[in-house]
Amino acid sequence: MEVNMNGNNIIVYQQNGSTWTAIAATKSDELNVSAGTIEIANADDQDWTRCVVGRKSWGLTTNWLVTTVNDIEKVLTVGTRVRLHIGARGYDGTTGGLTGYAIVKNCKVTLTRGNLAVGGFQFEGDGALA
Repeated sequence: MEVNMNGNNIIVYQQNGSTWTAIAATKSDELNVSAGTIEIANADDQDWTRCVVGRKSWGLTTNWLVTTVNDIEKVLTVGTRVRLHIGARGYDGTTGGLTGYAIVKNCKVTLTRGNLAVGGFQFEGDGALA
């Protein structure tokens, strides 16, 4: 029986020492994994491009609700290397999902009078995502 996964059940965690902490109140996430290609020559097929798989890369964009004033300080994490886990709500370091190191490439916080305060992270993968 196939079960549909609700985005509410997928959380992005950051490792802090030996514990995993949810990154704010995650609102939405987008994980992107890509592979480069390298064009190769082929004597048997000179009219068509042939290629082999190159190196892989990954990135993650996450949007979250600002729940405390201290969340505003997360903009100061830009440029740091963090260990992330994308997995089920209630992650304890043992259940499934994907884990890898990333650089905090961008962090923004939008504080509009009369609206919910929201934030966003952009992470660039630094090594394998497994």
